[in-house]
Amino acid sequence: MHRTLIALLAVSFAVACGSRETATEPPGEPLPEAATSADAPAGKFVVYQVFTRLFGNTETNNVPWGTLEQNGVGTFSDFDDTALEAIRALGVTHVWYTGVPHHAVIRDFSAFGIGDDDPDVVKGRAGSPYAVKDYYTVNPDLADDPAQRLAEFDALIERTHAHDMKVLIDIVPNHVARGYVSLAKPEGVRDFGADDDTSVDYARDNNFYYVVGENFTAPEWPADYAPLGGDTHPLADGQFEESPAKWTGNGARAARPDFNDWYETVKVNYGVRPDGSRDFDDLPAGYAAKDCAAHREFWADKDVPDSWQKFHDIALYWTARGVDGFRYDMAEMVPVAFWSYLNCAIKAENPDAFLLAEVYNPTLYRDYLRLGKMDYLYDKVGFYDALRPVMEGRAGIDGLPGVHASVAPMTDHMLHFLENHDEQRIASDAFAGDARMGVPGMTVSALISRAPVMLYFGQHVGEPGDGDAGFGDPTRTTIFDYWGVPTHQAWMNGGAFDGGGLNDDQRKLHDFYERLLKFARDDASMRGSYLDLHALNRADSDGYDDRLYAFARWNGDRRVVVVANFNREPRDFGLQLPEALANRWLDDTETASLSDVLSNRTTTLTRDGADVEIPVALEAMDAMVLIIEP
Repeated sequence: MHRTLIALLAVSFAVACGSRETATEPPGEPLPEAATSADAPAGKFVVYQVFTRLFGNTETNNVPWGTLEQNGVGTFSDFDDTALEAIRALGVTHVWYTGVPHHAVIRDFSAFGIGDDDPDVVKGRAGSPYAVKDYYTVNPDLADDPAQRLAEFDALIERTHAHDMKVLIDIVPNHVARGYVSLAKPEGVRDFGADDDTSVDYARDNNFYYVVGENFTAPEWPADYAPLGGDTHPLADGQFEESPAKWTGNGARAARPDFNDWYETVKVNYGVRPDGSRDFDDLPAGYAAKDCAAHREFWADKDVPDSWQKFHDIALYWTARGVDGFRYDMAEMVPVAFWSYLNCAIKAENPDAFLLAEVYNPTLYRDYLRLGKMDYLYDKVGFYDALRPVMEGRAGIDGLPGVHASVAPMTDHMLHFLENHDEQRIASDAFAGDARMGVPGMTVSALISRAPVMLYFGQHVGEPGDGDAGFGDPTRTTIFDYWGVPTHQAWMNGGAFDGGGLNDDQRKLHDFYERLLKFARDDASMRGSYLDLHALNRADSDGYDDRLYAFARWNGDRRVVVVANFNREPRDFGLQLPEALANRWLDDTETASLSDVLSNRTTTLTRDGADVEIPVALEAMDAMVLIIEP
């Protein structure tokens, strides 16, 4: 072993044996502890994101731009005891029910007192879940009886809890549907924009920004696009009445937004002037180190913008109904100070609430955790974006350990995933083109840190996300249209959730995900230390290459070695362990048996002086999670 490498590994090992990750927070700037609860698992949290509208749908017609009657829809009742037990069996601790708040839809619900939505400001036939039109009720498409839709969701919360899982839903604070109107709001609650002064472009307590003197005009449609795929509809006329025009959800200030803008939504004003200056009290210096009690005390006597209060009331309305946490859409487009105000109010009601934010700017991570009091952020532009090209065969592993280390000491707060509703499916031709590449990819993503890991529905059976549903491109399972998800339907098997329709490869893939995620949830090593083994093996192990990745995790007597093969061919090699790690793990013994959590494979660790080696044989696109037996 090279002397320089020995020295580096000694330092890495010494740091990794500490109680936290491999870097220290600057003095006076502590990060909050990762969220835990009295019933937290021995390992880590596992989030299952499900697109609620699609989950229970058994219809297979899949007509582009198809109606609900043509293409079917899933409802809350499809998450029955059998379905929820099957989800729980995947190792899941939290279910993120995506698309629950009532958003703009095209289906006629006038019989239930719900006004029609205009196709010129709705994406797809079923609508975007991120264009919420009523925050105090749920999507009527998801109910067997739309008149009882809120009661049906309450029952789903109860069933989910009965299966020992928590409930997460979206809050979309940056924007609302262009046609927002709440029919279900409690007495005394005013709609967004109801009290705005529309004669000015900005006022602190206006909920929206305005293009004074101009009326809204629908975007110019591309040559290959028409609302509803060109189907006739009484409101599909290129017109939508909005005077004066409001800023669009992504911040576009034109009265006629571009087709690529978030034209179906309007941006919410949080007291940020059009020039970017702030029109509210901000947290004083030092509050990054203070807890939520101190933050609540600070906000107690402050006059906050009206939109802050509206979203405060919305969030607490849902926690009172039993919702256990939220995924915040595009949280970085909302001031950090607001998150201090909101999240600390939520934590006062439910200290165990799970608060996950979509933030893509790494320079903002610390502020959204320390000041905004988020529990978790997406690790998208770091870990996902570094791992994806490895899975695609466009890059090697050598850069990944550094990317992982770059977010320390925030590592415990950076949620990992390989798929979600925004990202392309692993099995799609636009990504890896083979669902089996999820085996090494998800093994590394799920086990490398203490932070939660997320699974998207259909991922565990290799759903490719193909098929032209209508709005948007294939490779991502549609969030805008009614649709059946074929491989998910094969696993669902008409409601039996026994995988009866899967082929052998899909069954094998499902078994892998189930074993992996149960281990992530239940094994104490996931709460322990981490040590990269890649650099050592790149230097000293014959047969180990830049398409292999290995690391160690341990906590007390739980000692784990993870090895993943991103090659599309088998690899057979001897995996080297640092002598210091072997001394810590093995006491005076010279050999140890290892068994693979993911299969029935076994191997043996041998130590000969300073040389410590584990024989490893991996198939193409394979992984092993080796437990060193006591």
